[in-house]
Amino acid sequence: MTGPRYTDLVNALPANVPFVGPEEQERARGAPFRARLGANESLFGPSPKAVAAMREEAAQIWKYGDPTSHDLRVAVAAHHGVELGNVLIGEGIDGLLGNLVRLLIGPGDPVVTSEGAYPTFNYHVDGFGGELHKVRYKEDHEDPKRLFSKAKEIGAKLVYLANPDNPMGSWHSGETIAAALDQLPDGCLLLLDEAYVEFAPEGTAAPIEADDPRVIRMRTFSKAYGMAGARIGYAIGAEELIRSFDKIRNHFGMNRVAQAGALAALQDHGWLDYVCRKVDESRHEIARIASESGMAALPSATNFVAVDCGRDGAFATRILEALVKRGVFVRKPMVAPQDRCIRISCGRPEDMAVLAEALPEALAEVRE
Repeated sequence: MTGPRYTDLVNALPANVPFVGPEEQERARGAPFRARLGANESLFGPSPKAVAAMREEAAQIWKYGDPTSHDLRVAVAAHHGVELGNVLIGEGIDGLLGNLVRLLIGPGDPVVTSEGAYPTFNYHVDGFGGELHKVRYKEDHEDPKRLFSKAKEIGAKLVYLANPDNPMGSWHSGETIAAALDQLPDGCLLLLDEAYVEFAPEGTAAPIEADDPRVIRMRTFSKAYGMAGARIGYAIGAEELIRSFDKIRNHFGMNRVAQAGALAALQDHGWLDYVCRKVDESRHEIARIASESGMAALPSATNFVAVDCGRDGAFATRILEALVKRGVFVRKPMVAPQDRCIRISCGRPEDMAVLAEALPEALAEVRE
């Protein structure tokens, strides 16, 4: 008796996932976390108007969601001042990443990213047989010039750049990215991940026309809008590229409750402003707590802070493990020299109080 016949590509892939979820970690440790500060979720929650819209829409859950997400696309287009044909809705940025890679990348196709950048992108490229080429960060920032130069060198079909960046929280001005675009080789697409841009200083969003065929930008309702569990995001790009997704996307992949919630969230500007203020307050509190423990918080344009532990990656890992032991879920970069840091999501005062208690204890343990 035999099992299924996997493709050669699947047989060659390691059996792993980009992240181990906090729920799995809680099961392993036999207790819930006291402070969930590792997944960059919004602990301030979604707009009450979004919750009300989702609650009302739940009665209609017997229906499939609109496969074109028309109403939400209209609202996103108006929000950004682009045409309806420039907008695509998808199952969070992760879902959009998977479909974009499926659309463009086949076995052996060259793709460029930064060493230590968002691993889910790499996961999708590997899954379709693409060949990843990685460049180093420059002073804890992804380096657009180096990324685009590498793309030209190898004839890449796709380049990944997050602005602001995860896991470091660093950012470039939008003008810097727009100016570097001229270095992209013909036929290469820049995937500009703007998941955290709502938290960033004015001018971080790149001034790039929606119809520029060199760029697709992706945003999400998971971070500033507080709807990570709804799995909904969107892409903005040239109309021909957006239409091409219809060849391969999951047309009924969008949950109608999530669609309703995202529409209400997008229109609640007051709640977004409130969350961004609270995140800024929390960034300052994380920096204070880190400083009092003898560590340095890196500048951040996101809803998390990378904290420099002052030594190497092994030392930072021991601090992370000591925090997890104390019920504080955090994560860290995995590639040197960024792995000297731990990454702490912003949270409410009660979450910061747990962090303020646990971090000095964790440091005392690892320094013994």
